[in-house]
Amino acid sequence: MSTSAHPFFSPEKRPHVEGDFKREEVALANRNSGLPLEALRYDLTPAGLHYLLIHFDIPYVASAASWTVKVGGRVKVPLEISMAEIRQLPQKTVRVTLECAGNGRARLNPRWQSQPWEHGAVGTAEWTGTPLHYLLDRAGLTPDAVEIAFFGADRGFDAGIEHDYGRSLAVDVAMSDDVLLAHTMNGEPLLPQHGFPLRLVVPGWYGMASVKWLNRIEVLDRPFDGYQQVGTYVYRQYSGDPGTPVTHIRVKSLMVPPGIPDWFTRRRLVDRGPVELFGRAWSGGGVPVAKVEVGVDGEWQEATLEPITGRYAWRGWRFTWDAQPGEHELACRATDEAGNVQPLDPPWDRGGFGNNAVQRVSVTVR
Repeated sequence: MSTSAHPFFSPEKRPHVEGDFKREEVALANRNSGLPLEALRYDLTPAGLHYLLIHFDIPYVASAASWTVKVGGRVKVPLEISMAEIRQLPQKTVRVTLECAGNGRARLNPRWQSQPWEHGAVGTAEWTGTPLHYLLDRAGLTPDAVEIAFFGADRGFDAGIEHDYGRSLAVDVAMSDDVLLAHTMNGEPLLPQHGFPLRLVVPGWYGMASVKWLNRIEVLDRPFDGYQQVGTYVYRQYSGDPGTPVTHIRVKSLMVPPGIPDWFTRRRLVDRGPVELFGRAWSGGGVPVAKVEVGVDGEWQEATLEPITGRYAWRGWRFTWDAQPGEHELACRATDEAGNVQPLDPPWDRGGFGNNAVQRVSVTVR
């Protein structure tokens, strides 16, 4: 049916807002979940603590035994392959930090009405599956293949458009040995909310690229024009801006808030003396983190980096703060080996994407 014929059609998108969160934003925040910052201490985020953003509904899948993935479009041999066959292909495990492109949206003003992430839309897991290219090699791409679109079993409306959640990658990206069809997370089968029984994992990219509940792959001879590819997940400065697609994760760092919290405000209380600060830093596209600095009341000092644990995984850092009585503001900022530095202030984006501004933590020292 036409876009204007269904009950969710609106000729105007929802506006940007300031001040209190809307009821719909609160409902989204209750449905999705972020990483509690104290869980940054885990090298691998337990599945139940890993962030979740679910666009529509979690599909009910009774068993992986009957799940298949169809591969069609510009291929020489269309396929419908079972989970058993996928598991017979060569397997690989990759440690990957995934972050939602909207992480930090709640810190923008005015803000786009969507999932109101503050800091916690991030997590690191070890994903096991078969590199995607083995499946594409079996199907055989035709010479005119340009992009490969991936579709999940989750379906709904966004901006008045009904669609299966779908994203695409250029052929050269999709053929990377690190792009996985993953069935296992941290050594266990995927949980329903994480895409059981099969999902795409695209290391180094924001999480929107890693399509969950994957059941269809379409090889295209043109750029994919699905809503989740061109209607959103695009950096835009103003209405009508053609923008730039959201792809690789921007350099970022977070710290575990020290001391103990106030229940409501989450302000922190610590005792005077040496306080060990700990956090994680990461960047996208496989670019390593080169440096992390810790700011205490605006004065910056370099932290100690822990060893790298994977090309696409976050890196730990430590810093000992000599805490003196009074009110203080702590912050952290990362620099990657390409020279990208976290900004002190949030970069503006109409959709609230890519906010990698430094985290600030208010602390009272007694």
